Amino acid sequence: MADLRQFKLPDVGEGLTEGEILTWLVAVGDTVTVNQPLCEVETAKAAVELPSPYAGTVTELLFDAGTTVDVGAPIITIDVGGDAPAPAEGRTAVLVGYGPRTTEATRRPRRRTPVLPEADHGTGTDRPPLLSTAPDVTVKPVRHGGLEAGRAAEAHATVADTQAAAPTSPVPGSGPLRPLAKPPVRKYAKDVGVDLTTVTGTGEGGVITRADVDAVRAMTDHPMGSATLRTEVALDETRIPVKGVRKHTAAAMVASAFTAPHVTVFHTVDVTRTMRLRQRLMARPELAGVKVSPLLFVAKALLLAVRRHPMVNSSWDEAAQEIVVKSRVNLGIAAATPRGLVVPNVKDAGALTLPELAGALADLTATARAGRTPPADMSGGTITITNVGVFGVDTGTPLLNPGESAILAFGAIREQPWVHKGKVVPRQVTTLALSFDHRIIDGELGSKFLADVGALLHDPGTALTF
Repeated sequence: MADLRQFKLPDVGEGLTEGEILTWLVAVGDTVTVNQPLCEVETAKAAVELPSPYAGTVTELLFDAGTTVDVGAPIITIDVGGDAPAPAEGRTAVLVGYGPRTTEATRRPRRRTPVLPEADHGTGTDRPPLLSTAPDVTVKPVRHGGLEAGRAAEAHATVADTQAAAPTSPVPGSGPLRPLAKPPVRKYAKDVGVDLTTVTGTGEGGVITRADVDAVRAMTDHPMGSATLRTEVALDETRIPVKGVRKHTAAAMVASAFTAPHVTVFHTVDVTRTMRLRQRLMARPELAGVKVSPLLFVAKALLLAVRRHPMVNSSWDEAAQEIVVKSRVNLGIAAATPRGLVVPNVKDAGALTLPELAGALADLTATARAGRTPPADMSGGTITITNVGVFGVDTGTPLLNPGESAILAFGAIREQPWVHKGKVVPRQVTTLALSFDHRIIDGELGSKFLADVGALLHDPGTALTF
């Protein structure tokens, strides 16, 4: 006897309201076990896999991959066959390790995937295959006028001419076939008034592209000779939906820029001695197997300087009108990822030895670049380092991570002419930039803090006096 349970999208962060289903890891008809990953979801902070709270058979996927879903909305139905206990009344199924939510977001209209004949897809199974789970942000090459534009226009005109002769046919017993198109293309077609059922897709697997929509629109608006012009205009730009990590970062940076008064100070430092120390430490057995990078020494110098200037490791409480000085340093490291900028942090970094800190930094950046940073590592940061030097940049004026009072930019290390012991000689030189919240940190404190970081990098032996 069927016993159907719906799994609702949990809040996998701190107060998140929505998430995008990147990829389904199961299909209708699959047998799943408790804690088996069902799908990969991208939130405003990270991409995570959602484990199943039930054991049973998947009967329905309620949203396509690429859909943004409200927290609390059902996303999958599982037939547990009467073996699984029902969740407690008034509680929403949540990811292991996160608290339950007692409220639900308003559910968006359900989008169903059509059941397509086995012969059309060659799946060799009785269950319908999933739609494409590729991300819906695909950057296409920009083509301009000339031969390429002419060929594109001819192809689009041919597609448009065949619309009346080859309408989309329904699948027997399943209602009208839903045109294959990704969410941004669906929205665009709706905005410009094109019915997707009248469009033949030229993308892989028959997926309707933006260019296909433009071709039909061009023939509708200008049936005589204007298709080429309209196609060229459409191919001159690419629109990328702002969502997930990039949307969260944009909102955070705007809030930071317009709530905290930023001040930036700069310091150019001879770090030759630190670079020599790095070479010696790389041969030490306790640092074998970990990356001894210049960033490691900058992080250690910052942590030592915070001990001398604890006010730098603080935040501004607007509601209480108080400065909150943190006793522990959760060191954030800004990392560029394919999904955008993320700032995971090393918890209580000041308590770590140099080998432990090296391992933590390596793990943190590798996980971030793979898009697997857990939400817990994205929250609670107290001060941040952004290593712009890896891009060959000398320095910058970074914006504060929200909730923090300081961020240190570490520039590229270059061999430059430098006055050393009264002579101009080549030395390893870098430029540091410290941006800080002027409500908390005044110019004197900010300058002294940066000077201490620079002194530790110029002469690592100075650490013995801290």
